[in-house]
Amino acid sequence: MEWTGLNELREKFLEFFESKGHLRLPSFSLIPKDDNSLLLINSGMAPMKKYFTGEITPPRTRVTTCQKCIRTPDIERVGITARHGTFFEMLGNFSFGDYFKHEATAWAWEFFTEVLKMPKELLYCSIYEDDEETYKIWTEEVGVDPSHIVRLGKEDNFWEHGPGPCGPCTEIYFDRGADKGCGSPDCHVGCECDRFVEVWNVVFSQFENDGNGNYTPLEHPNIDTGMGLERLACVMQGVDNLFLVDTVQNIMKQISSIVGVNYGDDEKKDISLRVITDHVRSTTFMIADGVMPSNEGRGYVLRRLLRRACRHGILLGYSKPFLYKVCETVIKENEKAYPELLEKKDLIIKLMRVEEENFLKTINQGMEMLNAIADKSDNMVLSGEDAFKLNDTYGFPIDLTMEIVSEKGMKIDLDRFHELLKEQKERSRASRKNAGADAWISDSTDLSEIPETEFTGYTDYTAQSKVLAIIKDGEKCDSAYEGDNVIIVLDKTPFYAESGGQVGDTGVITGSGIEISVSNTEKTPTKIFLHYCDITNGVIQTGDEVTASINVERRKDIARNHTAAHLLQAALRQVLGTHVEQAGQLVSDDILRFDFTHFSAMTAKEMTEVENLVNKVIFEAMNVETREMPIAEAKKLGAMALFGEKYGDIVRVVKAGDFSVEFCGGTHVDNTAKIGLFKIRQEGSVAAGVRRIEAVTGRGVIELLNNSIYTLVSSAEALKIGNIKDFASRCEQIAGELKEKDREIDALNRKLASSKIDELFANAKFEKGVRIISAAFNDINADMLRTMCQRVLDSAPKTVVVIAGMNGDKVTFACACGEEARAKGANAGKIVKAVASVAGGNGGGKPDLAMAGAKDVTKVDEALLQVRKIVLDMVSE
Repeated sequence: MEWTGLNELREKFLEFFESKGHLRLPSFSLIPKDDNSLLLINSGMAPMKKYFTGEITPPRTRVTTCQKCIRTPDIERVGITARHGTFFEMLGNFSFGDYFKHEATAWAWEFFTEVLKMPKELLYCSIYEDDEETYKIWTEEVGVDPSHIVRLGKEDNFWEHGPGPCGPCTEIYFDRGADKGCGSPDCHVGCECDRFVEVWNVVFSQFENDGNGNYTPLEHPNIDTGMGLERLACVMQGVDNLFLVDTVQNIMKQISSIVGVNYGDDEKKDISLRVITDHVRSTTFMIADGVMPSNEGRGYVLRRLLRRACRHGILLGYSKPFLYKVCETVIKENEKAYPELLEKKDLIIKLMRVEEENFLKTINQGMEMLNAIADKSDNMVLSGEDAFKLNDTYGFPIDLTMEIVSEKGMKIDLDRFHELLKEQKERSRASRKNAGADAWISDSTDLSEIPETEFTGYTDYTAQSKVLAIIKDGEKCDSAYEGDNVIIVLDKTPFYAESGGQVGDTGVITGSGIEISVSNTEKTPTKIFLHYCDITNGVIQTGDEVTASINVERRKDIARNHTAAHLLQAALRQVLGTHVEQAGQLVSDDILRFDFTHFSAMTAKEMTEVENLVNKVIFEAMNVETREMPIAEAKKLGAMALFGEKYGDIVRVVKAGDFSVEFCGGTHVDNTAKIGLFKIRQEGSVAAGVRRIEAVTGRGVIELLNNSIYTLVSSAEALKIGNIKDFASRCEQIAGELKEKDREIDALNRKLASSKIDELFANAKFEKGVRIISAAFNDINADMLRTMCQRVLDSAPKTVVVIAGMNGDKVTFACACGEEARAKGANAGKIVKAVASVAGGNGGGKPDLAMAGAKDVTKVDEALLQVRKIVLDMVSE
């Protein structure tokens, strides 16, 4: 058995199964496609579930892959142990109703013993306790020594997850030697020690579980295997854990050279080195597949990993951005197997650096706050409010806060934290509802017998079609009537189905006595087009011959916007840089909305440059060509791919002169001149590192121009400006007048505030050498409160004043302590906090001036009555 590098092992495995008639597929994206049950792909078979269930026909009945995977349930254990990691690669060979146990076991043994030259005496096999068939195959056909076969129970060697396909499995273990074991004379396969390492798992998916414990044999059983590439590399390289595998070690060495810490010198520092190594691997691959940092979903996982790695850099004494440098090593070690890493290199580096810089701006303040709380805490519990503030203000993911406080022996009031988080989400966004195809189709809607819809809409606006299915209230039916809302499936259609950010077509379906309005078009994962219809006249039946006609003018507007989106992306990359990638888009008839990766707001100059560049291409009347070609040929042309999208062997390419080349399945104009004009309406942020441009073309530009002129003329009339040319100067004049009035109002407020303070001074008495004043006023704003307090600071050094300002159900307390009052111990921050708490509020500030809010207006008088006691308890004689 020879030492073999991880990259070489991957290639040996895939080549071996190619020699056995398997189709080698590239790794699927980490972002699941058409699968809401997973946040991130976490196993080799996960992206192929629909092949196993028969929902989608696989490209071949024999497939082999090396699938990149992310698992995060034990994220807090990563680093603490050398066993745990969030990123790994899973080797697999799969049979979809083709070969079964005999071939799967024989090939696994052949790969281990003949290709990798593993000693047979070090290999052991586990089987399900009742699986006699597999026992005979191993011992009689493959030739494994019976003493090397171990029978295990259902918990270990029977694969099932609720109802559906399931079956026994067999696993191959490698014996690392007695010196790696627990020392027990009973040490065997299945022991918890490190001697016997499970390397390969072969699942025999041969039963259907009805969910009630009843198992029916499948007509066409499947094979699903999984072997962790890093674990196999540990065996072949004779190392104890994944962090010592060659490619992973190279990443760790780069980290060590940057932070000046060597692995193995200090166990605590080793933990940090492992955390950073693992998390940079994960985040590099996640960003390459289109995951963007956010505060929820897979974006939250990315941000959490980056910030956890960043914190461990600080624990190693390194407080500058460096993760972005390490990701270059990750790319270098993996680029041959995963070329997308090199393609997205600029984006990965820039996004990682921006995230790291942003977190470093706040982490020190957050840690100071956390340490101060921990030092003062008596009950060893971090409040939900403090945890929320760390999350909301300082960017600490709650999991990171939990990890830090646990190191201090503390806990968090998670219930209160989640209450506050829920309140924030309810305030910040309306609930989103899924109004897609699944809302119209139930689980019992069987479309398996319906063929893929023929789309004719690239060249034709109408089609003579046949009705293949009608769906009403989630169920298939034979007919529908006037007034019904239904989905209609046709054998062929000119209606474009919503995809790639382009909205679905609308139009009409007509026939003998039939008039149907089509309000939207979508498609299923199996490319069956769904026409969302209102029957306005007649009766429609399955089998009817009809004419399907799209709204042509609307389609042309959509085509203008879609081609303009391609020109916009090319222009952005020229003006801003090649880190710009499409991160989402919406192309409709009235607007083009384009999301792209960029890390700062565009300047007016940059927007003008982009707009002018797009219009220049429009005016040059470049031909727009669309054609299908092999994906390799398209990449040679330099075609831009949609961020995170998975493509087949044949792709459709849209080329606008020599200016833009993109993979795209949408509809387009055939010449850029037909776009007419392009105008950016606005640019803004939608997420960290993601900007959004909204723009219009063609008739949309005319509409925007007309609306702008109308607004300008109407505003001029309202301001009684006779000549529109004077509009700007008159607005400046009015703004100046308003500013002057604001100054006058401010001066009057100051006089009013001074008079109120003078009245309070007249009735105040000294106690313990301090004059204490408290009062409440209606309809007084925060600025007036602050002015009144400032008067005390300026002219009454021995005075403490607490004033409550009430506006409706809102209460604001302000407190000021003069210089001599402060010398006696008075503290405005502490006083106002104590007073506000009586009225259900909170706040604080500096010793001289502080403010706080309160919720209960009815308790303002009670709160002010407490002022004298609070102050006298605080000051000295």
